Amino acid sequence: MQKNIWADLLLLVVTFIWGATFVLVQNAIRHFPPFSFLAVRFALAFLVLLPPALGKRPAPSAERRGYALYLAGASIGVFLFAGYAFQTFGLLYTTPAKSGFITGLSIVLVPVTSAVWLKTAIPKSACAGVLIATLGLYALTLGDAFVPNIGDGLTLLGALAFALQIVATGRYAGVFPAAPLAAVQIGTVALLSLIAALAAERTALFDPAPYAERDVWLALFVTAVLATAFAYWVQTNIQRRTSPVHVALIFAMEPVFAALTAWAANGEVPTSRMLAGSTLILGGMLLAELPGSLAQMHALRRRRSDE
Repeated sequence: MQKNIWADLLLLVVTFIWGATFVLVQNAIRHFPPFSFLAVRFALAFLVLLPPALGKRPAPSAERRGYALYLAGASIGVFLFAGYAFQTFGLLYTTPAKSGFITGLSIVLVPVTSAVWLKTAIPKSACAGVLIATLGLYALTLGDAFVPNIGDGLTLLGALAFALQIVATGRYAGVFPAAPLAAVQIGTVALLSLIAALAAERTALFDPAPYAERDVWLALFVTAVLATAFAYWVQTNIQRRTSPVHVALIFAMEPVFAALTAWAANGEVPTSRMLAGSTLILGGMLLAELPGSLAQMHALRRRRSDE
């Protein structure tokens, strides 16, 4: 039980980092096109993960297993890149608030994709927690009339891709070492981002001017080391011992942390609707956790009485 608490806290730290870096990334892409930024960010993160990954590479006798690791990591990376790509193009046609809500719908899509792909039954408490967290996400990011457009459809595809990334990580994390699996995933995103940057943004990647901007190099360092290398290594490690639905519920706290960071950095005071949404998200997480925690406590007491 104590290990589970530490695992959840680490995932919350990762979620906080993602929420806190939203402002950094937003400032950076004013000077640096998004795919070029992603290419450099993930390339740097790949270099950070490379030393521990090489230390855990498969033995020569496990050559077939090595190929399987590369295929698994690459498939996770494709889902992660697709999530970022669809989300980025969706933002050309929709608002940031709608994008945040639709991307957050991955917490609803994870139980569905997990049940189909992994053939796992989802506890009723987890389903209830997901629904409550989704209501909180709606209150936090929208709260107004929702009129769909093409950007919303693209963003929904991004949410599905993010959900598949979480489920795929859960599928392969227990099979392969965390560091190599995360490195292959991140390297795949770096390569695909480089191709997209060269195709969509021409030579922007090689323009030295953006790299001289404090907003750009600071965001690249923080997102590459903390929000990418550290974050996805933690996710891969922890998903060896927990379910994709559990991880998705914790990740639902990202917009809450983003709102708190905006408050601290830019003085954007949270509204009552934002506070209500944050409370619902937290309540959904606790509801999903409570039955499992009670069962663990009951089992622990039973073991102690048997002794």
